[in-house]
Amino acid sequence: MPDPRLEIQMLHDRVLVRVVEGAGERRSSAGIVIPATAQVAKRLVWGEVFGVGQHARTVKVGDRVLLNPEDQYEVEVQGSSYLILRERDLHAVAAERAEHGTGLYL
Repeated sequence: MPDPRLEIQMLHDRVLVRVVEGAGERRSSAGIVIPATAQVAKRLVWGEVFGVGQHARTVKVGDRVLLNPEDQYEVEVQGSSYLILRERDLHAVAAERAEHGTGLYL
């Protein structure tokens, strides 16, 4: 008998995020490549939301969020790595429905 596919549902205020590829290596304004291993300060990264719990109030599936990839729980689902964190651990959200935006766009 084949294994039934079970849908993952996040609980409470938990958010399931996949880090956007290319978030590590970056370029300076002068065009110099800065490797992901070079760190001056803690670097936040952008990720895409794949699941939210019923008590998450600000983010929705499909939003891009700014987060600290360290000190989070990591899980692998069907060969892809995801982070699980609380909504309060997110630093920003980029979405078309922004009400109190900064005037900056991705």
